[in-house]
This record gives sequence, C-alpha cells and structure tokens, in this order.
Amino acid sequence: MRVLVTGGAGYIGSHAARALARRGHEVRVYDNLSTGHRELAQGFELVVASVGDAVRLARALQGVDAVMHFAAASLVPESVTNPRKYFENNVRDGLVLLNTCLEQDVRRFIFSSTCAVYGTPPKVPISEDMPRQPFTPYGMSKLAFEHMMQSYDAAYGLRYMSLRYFNAAGADEAGDIGELHNPETHLIPAALESALGLRPELQIFGEDYPTPDGTCIRDYIHVTDLAEAHVLALEHLARGGESNILNLGTGKGHTVKEVVSTIEQVLGRPLPKRVAPRRAGDPPALLADPARAEKLLGWKARLSLRDMAASSWNFFQRRHARAEAAGSETVKK
Repeated sequence: MRVLVTGGAGYIGSHAARALARRGHEVRVYDNLSTGHRELAQGFELVVASVGDAVRLARALQGVDAVMHFAAASLVPESVTNPRKYFENNVRDGLVLLNTCLEQDVRRFIFSSTCAVYGTPPKVPISEDMPRQPFTPYGMSKLAFEHMMQSYDAAYGLRYMSLRYFNAAGADEAGDIGELHNPETHLIPAALESALGLRPELQIFGEDYPTPDGTCIRDYIHVTDLAEAHVLALEHLARGGESNILNLGTGKGHTVKEVVSTIEQVLGRPLPKRVAPRRAGDPPALLADPARAEKLLGWKARLSLRDMAASSWNFFQRRHARAEAAGSETVKK
C-alpha cells in the first residue's frame, strides 16, 4: 500500500514509517517540521507542509491508499496554558485532513490517539470501554478527533483504527532515530540528557503518590512495538476489517523510581536527580489493558523496560558523538 504518514518526521511517526517500509509498503512523509526533524525522515519522500494546508495536502494524498496520522501538538502542560493551539492543530487541522481524505477517496485511516482521553481512571488496568473524561485540552482534542472519525465512518465509510497508547519510549535498534523533543518532557530521554550533562539534573515530580514508592506508575511501551501495532492495524483495515479503538501498552506498570533505577543500571552509574513538587494533572497510575489489541491484531508488546533504556542510550550516545564531531570540524575550519 501507499501510505501518507503525517508527522512522519517526529518520534513515533518516523518509527512507523520504517516499520511500514520493512513490510513492503510505500511511504510518503508529510510534516511541517515545527517539532519534527528532517533527519528522522531520511530515506523517504518528504513533503514539508501543514496538515491545515488543504491544497498541499490534496496533492500529497494523490495515489495514496491510507493515512497514518501522527501530526499533532502533544505537550500536556502546554495544552493547559495554550488550549487554542491544541484545538486549532489537533481538531481544526485534523478536520481538514479528514475532509481532504474524502475528496481524494482515501478511506483507510490510522490515528495516533492517547490514554489521556481517559483522564483519571476509576481503576487500572484501563480497558477501552472505560469512561472517557479527559481533563486537559490535549486529551480533549484527541477525543474530539475520535468522535469525528466515528461520525465519518458512519456517514462516509471512512474506516479507521484509533490507537490509544500509553508511555512510548526507546529508540530504533540501529540507533539512527529516537526521541528528539524540545523541550524534552519524557522521563527516559530527560534522564539521559542529565547523564550527558545537557541538563543539570533529572527532576522527579512528586514522591507522595499512593503507590509502592510514592512516585507515579506508568505503562511504558517500546516505540518499536508501537510501530508494529500501527502496521498491523493498517493491514487489518486492508483485509476488510471494521473500525475499532485499541489500547496499546504492555499491561505492566513501573514507577518513576523503577525507571530511573533501570536507566542507572544501563549507565553503570547514578544519575544527578532531585525530587520536585508534583505536576498538576498527573494521575497516580495509568496502566493499559491491551487484551483487545492482542485478540484483534495478534499483537503483543515484546520489548522490556531495559530494552527501552538501552536503545535510547545507544541513540543518545551516537547522536551526541556526531554533534561533537561536527563541532570539532567547525572549529578546525
């Protein structure tokens, strides 16, 4: 299949693009590079444009069989202080994408959703039929898009898979692509930045939660496993499968302190760190029930938390070494 990957120069989108290529699919990346990186799209046709640009989008969708949609604003704290950005990017521009898909007769759609649509769940693990009560504009914008897809499926036959994933982590095994956010808010890359001296210390936000060690529990899933699930979801639709919503996680939770300890084991040394006050809106525990994804797609997360830490460290070391070498060459010139 020919697949347009919006946000394909970003973290998860770039891994999905490579997973598609490994399965023999043809990939076209569509990214405005506001948060994506040209280097992550190397090897693919890249269209640099906004999802809200209907003219450029229509051209990019010509000859395409399916869309994987990753392009979105995704910083939860920022969504609280600047909700306009999130509803414009994630909802308004998303509507342009859906309408343009209809106009170009593209009827297969894979959506990058989030466990943030659940808000603070009444219990864990979280199944797909639990109440959806997002309390941040980010989560609200993702849930709004899910409603839009459901309506377009019923009215126009646009079949979709909405993949609600939990905490993506890790990097491609080769070490060529990985997490590059600015600012970096995710735990593992933030920890590795402190290991490389790129930030003074790692902040652990709160240690007074009702959990075994007082820190938040999250379900961390390797980005490689996540990318594989996207490809399987697309192939499910290609076989005539019905639209569906799936949680993607391991079903196992780790506290922040457990993650930090795993990273320190990979590094072979302690990290500079300190406990900071809680962040507003952080639920004590988020843990997926991935049973539906396993039943429907035959998919199950394979890689461990240590794999996530080790692959991320490999990527960070390689990139840091390249940056230092480039700096040395500049000085010589």
